[in-house]
Amino acid sequence: MLSYLMITLLVLALLQIPLAVFYSQREEERLINDAERDAVVIASFYEDVLDLGFDLDPRLAEDYAATSSARIVLVDEAGISLLDTDAKTGRDFSTRPEIATALTGHRAAGIRRSDTLGQDLLFVAVPVASGGTVHGATRLTVDAQEVTDRIRRFWGGLVVMAAVVLSAVAGVGWAIARSVTKPIRELQHSARRFADGDLRTDEISSDAPREVADLSAAMNTMARRLDQLITAQRSFVSDASHQLRTPLTALRLRLENLEAQLQNKADAAQVEAATKEIERLSTLVDDLLRLARAEQPATPQLVDVVPIVADRVDTWTAVAAEAEIDLELHTSEDAIMANVFGGAVEQILDNTIDNAIRMSHPGQTVAIHIESHLKKVRVLIRDHGPGLPDADKSRAIQRFWRADPATPGTGLGLAIADTLATASEGQLLLQDTPGGGLTVIFEFPQA
Repeated sequence: MLSYLMITLLVLALLQIPLAVFYSQREEERLINDAERDAVVIASFYEDVLDLGFDLDPRLAEDYAATSSARIVLVDEAGISLLDTDAKTGRDFSTRPEIATALTGHRAAGIRRSDTLGQDLLFVAVPVASGGTVHGATRLTVDAQEVTDRIRRFWGGLVVMAAVVLSAVAGVGWAIARSVTKPIRELQHSARRFADGDLRTDEISSDAPREVADLSAAMNTMARRLDQLITAQRSFVSDASHQLRTPLTALRLRLENLEAQLQNKADAAQVEAATKEIERLSTLVDDLLRLARAEQPATPQLVDVVPIVADRVDTWTAVAAEAEIDLELHTSEDAIMANVFGGAVEQILDNTIDNAIRMSHPGQTVAIHIESHLKKVRVLIRDHGPGLPDADKSRAIQRFWRADPATPGTGLGLAIADTLATASEGQLLLQDTPGGGLTVIFEFPQA
């Protein structure tokens, strides 16, 4: 729309400015020509007065001045006024540029500003000559305000016309811009949904430009392909995890039975080590299965966070006591409703409390706080373990990342918690605990 307006403004300027200048010059020239014609007639009337010494009859000049509001001045060859319809005679006008020009036998005309009268004056000075000899000059001056007002009205009309044209072009440009940008905004909305993980496709407006429609079709095809690939990948992880759990369980049972039958301690130790690896692999399979489920899109459910957190804290109290860790729950409210993904709170708490207990030393405390803050439900799990450097906080939620490869675990705990929080339209944050340690915060929209 701005481009339309700039082009229109340029065209109007190229057309109207020369037209206005031409009109102004034409009006001034017309007025000057009329005044010059009258001045020549008056000069010819008084030619015999200056040449032959006839008596001066001022009536013609006075009648003209009365009907036209003009001022007539007649001077002799020395520039002394012999007739003046607006002042006393006998004044010296030889210093006036237009009189001096006329006394040389040339005509002078134009419009100038009179500071004395405070108005624009049109002046015409013509010589009074006979047989090539200049006997004097006649000057005619008239108020040019009328022609100035006429020129200003013409300029004003052009400005009004330009405003009307610009308004019309602005309206047309706005309509065209809206028709072009509407499908682009729809496309932008779809792109944002794709970026947020919602790969549902929408058909673009039928009146969209062909290029935008082609782009929309390509994006929809891309979204469908991505949805198919992601669904296939999730299905593979889920199915593979399900299929692996049964043989892994059977293999672990066989190894445990074999370990009970072995008499050689070295062989029994090897079987025990294999059993631990089977258990670690089973944990990894279970985590992969939970991760695949967490990535499945679902509708948030209305749940009461307080009893869920209290139940998980009660469940993990025995594990914490075995590690000589105190597990504390802090909340000031009996019920806080939130919209979360089904089972998300339980799974996040299991993963984060497990990490907090493993990272704490005997005698330390792991505190769980429940807060309601800015229309969000916040659950904080604070430990006083070694904590994480700032550079590792963003990497800690990446899959399979572990600060120390020797640390037990699969590196999927916080990744699963972050995926569940995101699926519930929330977020998971890692902060330093005052005095040392790590605080895991996960937020959900409060109902």
